[in-house]
Amino acid sequence: MPPVSKFFATITPQIVVLSPGTSFSMPICFRPLQRCEYEDCIEFDGKDGSFQVCLRAIIPCHALEVPDSVLLPICAVQNSSKTKFLLKNVSKLQTHFQWKCTAPFQLSPEQGLLKPSQECPITAIFRPQEALVYQKQASCKFGDEGDEAKSCCKVLLQGLAKYPFIQLRDPGTTDEKEQCGPELHFGSLPIGQSLQKPIEVFNPSPVTASFSLSRSSSEIHLLDSEFSCDVTEGKVAAGGSLRALVTYTPAEVDTVSVEYLSLKCSGALNETPLKLIGNCVGPNVSLTSSVLDFGCVEEGGAVVQTVELVNSAPVEAFYQWDLDCAGNSVFSIQPASGTVCPHSRITLQAVYKPTQPLPHHRRVTCIILHRDPIFLDLIGTCHSELRQPVTLKPEHLVLYKLCWYRRLNPQDTLTAVQQQNKGSFDREGMLWPEGEQSDHAQDKRTPMEEYYESCLGCMDPLSWSSLSSPPISVEPSELQFNQVVASSLSTTSTSSQPVSITNYTTGKLRLVWTATPESPFTVSPSSCDLAPLKSTSFRVTYDPKQLNTLHGVQLECFAYYKDSPQVEGCLLCPPWCVTVRVIGHSFQQGKEHFMPRCSLQPSRVVFPALGVLSYRTALFRNCGDLPLSFRLDHSSTPALAESVSVVPSCGLIQPGKHQILTLRTTPSEDGPKQGFSLHLQLNAAKDTKKLTVVSVVEKLCISLEGDNRLHFQPTAVGSRTRRSHHIRNLCRVPLRFQWSIPEPDQELICVEPDAGELHPNESSVQIWSFSPLCEKSYTLTPTLSFWPIQTPGCNESQLTLEVVGLGSKGLIEAEKTVVDVGDILVGSCQVIQVPLVNNSPCPVSFCLSVQQMLLDEDLTYDPGTEPKALRFDCERETIVSHSKVLLRSTVRPHRRAQYLWTISCQMLNSSGIVCSPPRAVCEVRAKSVFPTLRVIDVCGGGSVGRLSKVHLWKLFSLDSLNEHMRSNTSPAGLAYRTTTRNSLSSSPSVFAKATLDCNFSANPMNSKSSVFVLMFHNPGSIPVDWAFLFPADQKLEMEYWAETAQFSSTELSQMKVEDNHLFVISPRSGTLLPGQQRAVQFTYSHDFVGTDRFPVTLKLYGREILLNLEGLTLEKDTPCLHFASRQHVFTSVSIEDCTPPKQVYELNNCGAVPLRYEVDVTALAQLQVDNFNHPVLVCLNPEGEVLPGKTAMLEWIFSPLEAKVYHMDVSISVQGGDSTLVRFEGCGFDSPTLASTKPFKCSDTEASEPCVKRGPFPGQVVFLSEDSVSLGSIPVCSRSSRIFFLTNLSHTDSVHYKWDEQSCQQVVQIRPEKGVLCPEESALCVLTFTSTDYPTCYQLDVTCQMIQENALTQHRDALQSWEEEKERRQNDFTLTDKNLTEKQGVLMEEEPVSVPVEQRPPLRKYKTLPPIFFRSCCETVGSICTKMTKAERGAQRETAKSLRRPEPPQPALLHLGLTAHSRRPVEYLARLPEQHRRFQAVRPRQPEGTSCPAGPLSTTHGLERDLTMHVLTSLLRDILEDPAFIFSLNALSPRPIIYQLLPPAPDSPTFSQLAPDPQILSGGTGQQKEQRDTADSEGAAGRWRDNSPTQSTVLAEHAPADLSEDVLLNTLQNLMMEAVRGELILTAHPRAVTLPPVCTRSRKMSKAMARSEKTERMKRNLQGHKSQRPANIPFPLR
Repeated sequence: MPPVSKFFATITPQIVVLSPGTSFSMPICFRPLQRCEYEDCIEFDGKDGSFQVCLRAIIPCHALEVPDSVLLPICAVQNSSKTKFLLKNVSKLQTHFQWKCTAPFQLSPEQGLLKPSQECPITAIFRPQEALVYQKQASCKFGDEGDEAKSCCKVLLQGLAKYPFIQLRDPGTTDEKEQCGPELHFGSLPIGQSLQKPIEVFNPSPVTASFSLSRSSSEIHLLDSEFSCDVTEGKVAAGGSLRALVTYTPAEVDTVSVEYLSLKCSGALNETPLKLIGNCVGPNVSLTSSVLDFGCVEEGGAVVQTVELVNSAPVEAFYQWDLDCAGNSVFSIQPASGTVCPHSRITLQAVYKPTQPLPHHRRVTCIILHRDPIFLDLIGTCHSELRQPVTLKPEHLVLYKLCWYRRLNPQDTLTAVQQQNKGSFDREGMLWPEGEQSDHAQDKRTPMEEYYESCLGCMDPLSWSSLSSPPISVEPSELQFNQVVASSLSTTSTSSQPVSITNYTTGKLRLVWTATPESPFTVSPSSCDLAPLKSTSFRVTYDPKQLNTLHGVQLECFAYYKDSPQVEGCLLCPPWCVTVRVIGHSFQQGKEHFMPRCSLQPSRVVFPALGVLSYRTALFRNCGDLPLSFRLDHSSTPALAESVSVVPSCGLIQPGKHQILTLRTTPSEDGPKQGFSLHLQLNAAKDTKKLTVVSVVEKLCISLEGDNRLHFQPTAVGSRTRRSHHIRNLCRVPLRFQWSIPEPDQELICVEPDAGELHPNESSVQIWSFSPLCEKSYTLTPTLSFWPIQTPGCNESQLTLEVVGLGSKGLIEAEKTVVDVGDILVGSCQVIQVPLVNNSPCPVSFCLSVQQMLLDEDLTYDPGTEPKALRFDCERETIVSHSKVLLRSTVRPHRRAQYLWTISCQMLNSSGIVCSPPRAVCEVRAKSVFPTLRVIDVCGGGSVGRLSKVHLWKLFSLDSLNEHMRSNTSPAGLAYRTTTRNSLSSSPSVFAKATLDCNFSANPMNSKSSVFVLMFHNPGSIPVDWAFLFPADQKLEMEYWAETAQFSSTELSQMKVEDNHLFVISPRSGTLLPGQQRAVQFTYSHDFVGTDRFPVTLKLYGREILLNLEGLTLEKDTPCLHFASRQHVFTSVSIEDCTPPKQVYELNNCGAVPLRYEVDVTALAQLQVDNFNHPVLVCLNPEGEVLPGKTAMLEWIFSPLEAKVYHMDVSISVQGGDSTLVRFEGCGFDSPTLASTKPFKCSDTEASEPCVKRGPFPGQVVFLSEDSVSLGSIPVCSRSSRIFFLTNLSHTDSVHYKWDEQSCQQVVQIRPEKGVLCPEESALCVLTFTSTDYPTCYQLDVTCQMIQENALTQHRDALQSWEEEKERRQNDFTLTDKNLTEKQGVLMEEEPVSVPVEQRPPLRKYKTLPPIFFRSCCETVGSICTKMTKAERGAQRETAKSLRRPEPPQPALLHLGLTAHSRRPVEYLARLPEQHRRFQAVRPRQPEGTSCPAGPLSTTHGLERDLTMHVLTSLLRDILEDPAFIFSLNALSPRPIIYQLLPPAPDSPTFSQLAPDPQILSGGTGQQKEQRDTADSEGAAGRWRDNSPTQSTVLAEHAPADLSEDVLLNTLQNLMMEAVRGELILTAHPRAVTLPPVCTRSRKMSKAMARSEKTERMKRNLQGHKSQRPANIPFPLR
């Protein structure tokens, strides 16, 4: 069928035939008329049916595909991170898109055009400005370009921003405290060298951080930075680091350079400063001798001496001698210039070569770069044949200096000394004035001043301004010959300049110039005399011998007194020497001068910024191969250049040599800050060398932080507050500062340090302290004085700092007044934190103290010697204002007790002294505990499963075990609280103080193992680690050769026990958490006859308890009477009690045969005779028989005569066995008050019952809600009821149960007696106890037998199979014996007696013989006559086993203990008068076979009573459901309910009638007991008959008591069952219902409703009895 619509068309024929495996294509035409979607279909019909093909035309639309969310990488604040995601066009149209998003996100490209199926990567950029989590929606509009109605898609952009943080670390420092130090110290570094130190830029933050490292901004103007860093900016990845190198290049000697680098991180909250500090050191040069004495030398001769130049500094020293060593002087030193390596010395050769017979003395200067010059005195005397002057000696120099420094004329001094005789000669022959010493001759001139004086020809006005005139002077001191030389050497080429010498002395001088023939410079005249105070002129002539060369010399002239004064042949005045430096050149006109190659270091000389005379040096080095001449050119800046003096200002430097220039100036305030230039003209040509000089005075400036204001936060009165304050030197001059605080303010504020030095650009941290004396505001003004270090006491400046502070009072409080730490393990330590709060506006300093108290009343201790269990980590603290601090303390208790610590605080003043009394802040409470265990339950299994829990409790001494586990631990136990191997013997010695006996009772050979399961409970609040250690666990493992071959009997016995696993404990160790319970099983196997003992140590925290495990295995025919304890304590009895209660003592027959016991009454008779024939202790059944596995009760009556403790040793013997001596103990008392305060309990009638929730034992099927019932004190002939529950713990199997009441059926009745428990079902049981007519201490054990339904089913199936096999064998048989000699097996009804064999481990040290089984006679005879193979014997055993009758499953036992103490009604009413109404007097139950007197109410007991109750319940239910009966109740409601009071039956006594007659017990025989019981019965019956009513009257009384009690009991049982099933919530809050007000009109209706509700309640109560009665299910037990 073709398409229906006209939009789809096909030209396919109507019928198409398709062969198998072929296909057919059908063209379809689509012709739309408008923009919309079209749908149609084509239907195809075939032989097998029809099918349709849908046709659909969809409009193409724009569609983009983007991710739902994009998570950008984590980014630092003010940084950026980016990622990419794809934007895909999933449509078939070209799509235009445009993004729109908000900060901090940005998308690129923001818009574009996508072709069909094209993808475009979009870059998302994240630029956060704050540390936040960002989530922004980015919308993308897409569609046709220009179309306003575009579609939109959204992408969730997510980003996380973090604040970056960068640290500066020193890689060479391992100490974490110094890693982030703000200082990088370079130490002392020689000038001219460089030192690099690395710093590590570390990024501990989780984001990449960008940083910049630059010099911190400051107000100081630094000319050149001596520090440089190779890293100025960069990026550090998260957790990464970047190493930067800081280089220190010092430029000025003896200065400390300080700079600060600032590490700025983009987006970080703060900047990290780094202090760079370095010290520049220069050379330290000295001479080994300050004087060289050449002695006397002949004319024309020469003398050579050596002197050492020592450099003790780590820097290379440049030196130069100010001496012409080229032959123009009589003295020469080689080498004249050079260097001295660090920490080394060089040897110099000094040559004295005189040309004229004169004494010579010259003080030569050694110029040191960057240091003051040093001086060497050279003296020598030249003799000739004609003239021999006095020899000059060093002492003459000393005496001359002494006179000169005293400003005296040597001639006058000598004359005065000679005339006044005030002089003396020393040991060396030197003349000294009286009272003077040679060391007093001190020159006040500095080395630089002395050097300038010698260079300037003794005419330095700055050096001699304050002194007297020099002896002689020369002017000028420097000559320069710069004229142009002619083409050839001639007389016209010479030139000359004058030199003037002045004599300032009062004597006539002789002047002699040192002449050198080869020198181009000559002086004329070469010598002359100079009168006192006169001047003379000389002519210096320059006559070069060679063209185009440079010349330079230093001319020297010696002056001495022509008539030299002498004293006893000693010359007093040495000669003086003046020099003239001369340079010149012989370059012809037009001839090019030498090209200079030189260096000047430093190129800029910086003088201190002080207006004082200062010196600096510079090194001018000739780096070329030709000589170099220089001279100072003043033409460029004559005014500034004249302010600086350069020595020498001209000179000649040989190739490879250097000249040290010395500069001197006094900086001025108007000098340029950038300095000015000095030009050195080189080689008398246009080449110059520029030297920059900075000589400007700066104003002293120190900046104070905070605009000269310092604010202190509020401070507690008497305490001290510290705050840091920065001061910074903003000038280039090192300063010394001193704080001055007014005397009244010195008690309030102080500063550290109060004085110090500040290097240029250095910042110092001052710590100010403020200590207010009262509550007020303070404003103080300390003064800062500072001055330059170079000029102490001059140029002092001052600044004032305003200090503002506030004094207030502080108070410390605790956030919690009582801090409860909880339980702490004794011997351990626990750190606690006590929060202390300071709510005051000022910080508070305080000290803490603690007072300890033990709250346990039973503890005695001395507070003075008791160690403190609470200690503070820091007893002195300071808490800032409005803040909290956690006081960290350690609690280490030493004993088990309840601790109470009172923490007190005292305020501290500024000196740390207590200034207030102690005040309690808070209390800390803690309870120190030991890890304790407690046995809360015990269960028996195997051979001891029949024993009661009370008996099991006594056998294992569990009361003593609990007591020992609760005991305190000794200090030695705490020291050795871990489990270690500490013995070399297989039977380790036990030093445990606690020793207990654990008895497994006695059982015959090969009987079931005796199993004790103890339920351990951790009652404390801390975990407990426990372990049972066998002797092998405490023995050290030794080598084979160290083992001894001899064993003691004890060791052999223990080895037998261990190898045969007679005693097994499982598990052996474990850990119990607080409140947790764990069952531990103790097993003893009866495999060997005899008594087995085995010591086991129970290891707890700091405690060891020795458990002596003891078990007894008997022969099968051996009688054994087992005693749980050889000591028995009776319940205390009053001496006024005329009818003392009966008490019992258990005898257990553990053997396999019956036995008879007999009590030796001889001791009892003797006790009666000793007590005035009063029967103190009577045994009612001294003889008797005990069946195997049963327990007999010895009945005793303890009747004390006096108020004391009685001890009786009674022998109990077994017929055919041994006798046992048992010690009985009883206490008599006479105080009714004392007796009434004690609870009525029998010490031997009830086990310790812990107040914890019990849990089921492992493998237990049925759980008993109460395993013991204690009724306490009850009247005789009374009835008490208790309810409890049986719960099936199985989830899948039902359980049959049955109570065994045969042993105590006279007094105990449990209903229902038997029943079935479905899986996880609970059944309510009612226990009714009826006491007898005689006071008795009851100790009963009621057992419940339980069998699972699955076991019964298996037994029935096995029994059915056995019966079918038995029937088959009766009809069929098979002969399998070829010889027909073997006997065919028969079916056996009973299983032969055999002993099961316990499985043992495969490896045993000893092998025992296999057990011997009983076999029948025929089997024995058959085995003797015919020998069978092993396989045949095995087949026969299997056949015999399969023919045995299946045994029924053994029931499991549950024990219910019941204790009670019945008392006479008179005694009970006297002691417990408020509880006598709780009981109803009943007739005690008679044993079976005993006749009961008939009476009217006899049918209300037993089965007849139950039948009556069922009938009455059914009748009442039918009546209450009748509407007519309910309507008739409305008419009867006003009438009172009348019951007929029936006369009491003879067997219904009252409490007053049941009181037995007081009588004195006269004996302990059974006959006496029978007579007494008969008399009591008759007396009671008579009284009942006498008190019976004589007439029957109808009275309005309540319903009968027994019927009311039954109805109430059923009601309570129904409520309890509903609560167990969850249908009733007993703990629900009662709801109050507000009733409407009662009106007259509705009063009758209300009464009817009340009667109706009362009837309904009665109906529900009566219905409960039938619903709770379980079905009678047969209990298949044997």
